[in-house]
Amino acid sequence: MATSSSQTLALQRNCSEQNHFMEKLMTKICSFYDEQSLIDVTFKFSNPTALVPAHRLILAAASPYFKNLFKGNQGTNPVIEINDIDSDIFERLITFCYTGQVLITVNNVAAMLNAAIVLQLDDAKNHIVDYLMTHIDEITLQGAYTLQLEMKCEYLKQKIIEYETQNFMEISRSDEFLNFDVEKLQRILVSDNLNISREEDAFDAIKRWYNCDVHARQEQLPLLIACLRLTQFNMDFLMTHIQPLPGCELLAFKALSWIRVPKARPMINMRFTEPRGISATNCGEKTILALCSELEMNPKLQQYKKTEDKWQEYASIKTDYQWYRTILKDDNLLFIGGWKSGAIVNIVRSWNIRNKTWQNLPAMKQARISHCVVELNGKIYAIGGFEVIMLCRRWKGEYI
Repeated sequence: MATSSSQTLALQRNCSEQNHFMEKLMTKICSFYDEQSLIDVTFKFSNPTALVPAHRLILAAASPYFKNLFKGNQGTNPVIEINDIDSDIFERLITFCYTGQVLITVNNVAAMLNAAIVLQLDDAKNHIVDYLMTHIDEITLQGAYTLQLEMKCEYLKQKIIEYETQNFMEISRSDEFLNFDVEKLQRILVSDNLNISREEDAFDAIKRWYNCDVHARQEQLPLLIACLRLTQFNMDFLMTHIQPLPGCELLAFKALSWIRVPKARPMINMRFTEPRGISATNCGEKTILALCSELEMNPKLQQYKKTEDKWQEYASIKTDYQWYRTILKDDNLLFIGGWKSGAIVNIVRSWNIRNKTWQNLPAMKQARISHCVVELNGKIYAIGGFEVIMLCRRWKGEYI
């Protein structure tokens, strides 16, 4: 009986031999095409005039269009006329049927895509769309939109959506963005992969679009605000920015209730309650935050923006005490111990980075100041420090 290792080696050898066989076969078929040997069909074009020879079996295997054509009434004719595709474009796509490669340029990409769709060459169509999206700066996003509308290409539509979510910040600053219809904006904003560093970025984009034509877009505004992850805003933002918007009062009320009353969450009907997910579009770089500083009340949380190479304020955290110690746990900054109203405290509070809200946690058994905190195996340890403060003062030779 053959061992599993010998079976694996035999399988690998068979795969290698099969690949070698297929390579030899395709090389031979391509040579038949280059030499115009054993040709059994020729396509005739009048504009511009040209003859394109091919092999029926290869084309029928590559496309349902050719398979159905050859089964039809004129399928047995040695010469078939094609009137709706340019001969040069057609010949390039016939070459793709043999080689899996197609020569595309910025100038011919639209004609190539249209012909690939007509000829039902899905692999060629996808290849052309990928080329189009990698040359979007030359073709322009508006050009891609126009092609998608004209050709109803679902793969192009999918790729445009991916591009919009990945490059949302840049697109949202363009004049073109102001002309997006509400359906397109909804499709972009609901994406869990929207490439933004904070939810406020999406809100700012909506406001820019809305302010372009307030009267006409007032009824559509709540549809877009509902696409935001409202529970990721802090309560002050919800009350000052969301609630005053026409038609958004209920959305703000639900988000506020979600944040204020955790026990009521099962009864609150909200479209999105979780932050946007991590995906290929937004997980490439980590967000860098810096807390400045724990020695002062109301410390600032700074965020580094790599694209702009600068720090900007992410949030101002309101506290009424100082000299605490902080540690990051999941999406929460834990504030442990500190100095409040002339006394050392044992309080522990959690500030959520995403929705910017406070939560009280069980206090330490002992008050602490000038300590350090670490996490080990899911537990937080407060180490060292003082239970009482030792102040040294030189006054009349006294030390207190």
